[in-house]
Amino acid sequence: MKRRLTFRQRKIVAGYLFSLPFLLGFTLFFFYPFIQAFIFSFNELVIAREGFVLNFNGLGNYDYLLNVHPDFLRVFVETILKMITNVPLILAFSFLAALVLNQKFKGRFLARTIFFLPVIMSAGIIIQMDIDDMVTQLLHGARNAELIFTGIGLRNLLMNTQLPEGFIEFILGAVDRIPEIIRASGIQILIFLAGLQSIPPSIYEAADVEGATGWESFWLITLPIMSPIILTNAVYTIIDSFLTTSNELVMLVKDEAIMGAGYGVSMAMAVTYFLMIIIVLAITIKVASKWVFYQE
Repeated sequence: MKRRLTFRQRKIVAGYLFSLPFLLGFTLFFFYPFIQAFIFSFNELVIAREGFVLNFNGLGNYDYLLNVHPDFLRVFVETILKMITNVPLILAFSFLAALVLNQKFKGRFLARTIFFLPVIMSAGIIIQMDIDDMVTQLLHGARNAELIFTGIGLRNLLMNTQLPEGFIEFILGAVDRIPEIIRASGIQILIFLAGLQSIPPSIYEAADVEGATGWESFWLITLPIMSPIILTNAVYTIIDSFLTTSNELVMLVKDEAIMGAGYGVSMAMAVTYFLMIIIVLAITIKVASKWVFYQE
C-alpha cells in the first residue's frame, strides 16, 4: 500500500514548488553574474576591441577601496547608519498605517490607494523627472528654507525638555526623513494588511469574552501572530534600503565603473556591499527569530 504524505510533508512540497521559479531565475540571472563580478573584483579589466582583458590584481582593488579611495568608507558607513535609523521607522509607520487601514470606515478603499501611491511615485523614471523639473527644484529650495527655521524651532523645543542629545538627534533625523519614510512604506503596508486580515476573528471574540481590553489584545494576540510578518518586512525593508536607486553607495558603484578607477574597483565595491548586506540580514534574522512566534 502506497504511503500517503502527511499534511506537513505536503506543505513542504508545495513550498518547494512555489519556490522553484525563483530558484531557477536566481541561478540563471543572478548566480552567474555574481560569480563573474567576484572574479572581476580581483582583476583589472581592460576594454579591448575583441571584448575585454583581465589582468589579475589580487587584493589590489580591495586595498584601494579601504586605503586610497576618498569616498568609499565614508559612504559605506553612512549607508549602514541610514539603514539602522530608517528601517525601524519604516516598519513602525507601515504597521501603524496597516492597523488603521484594517479598521472598517467609509472610504477605506480610497485610503488604501492613497497610501500605496508613493510606491508608484517612487518609480525610478518618475523620480528622475522630479529631479530634472526646474519648478520642482525651486519649490524644494523654498521648502528647505522653511524647514531650516522649523528645524531650529523644533531643536530648541526638544532641548528645553532635557532629553538626551542622542535621542533629540534621532527625532530630528526622523522628522527630516518623513517624506522618504512614507515613500518607502507602501509595500510593507500591503504585507501587514494581508497578515492582519489572516488573523481569525474568533481569537479576538474569545479574548473579548475573557474580558481582554483592546490594548491587551494587541500585545497578546496581534503582535505575536504578526511577528513572522514583521520579520519578513524587516528583511524586505533592509534589502530595499540598500538597493534603492537613490542609495549613494549604489550610485558610487555605477559611477566608479564609468568615470572612476574602472570595472575592477567597481566590482570590488559591489562584492563588499553584497557581503555587508548578507551579514546585516543574518544578524537581523538571528536576533529577531528569538521573538518570532509561529502558529502550528
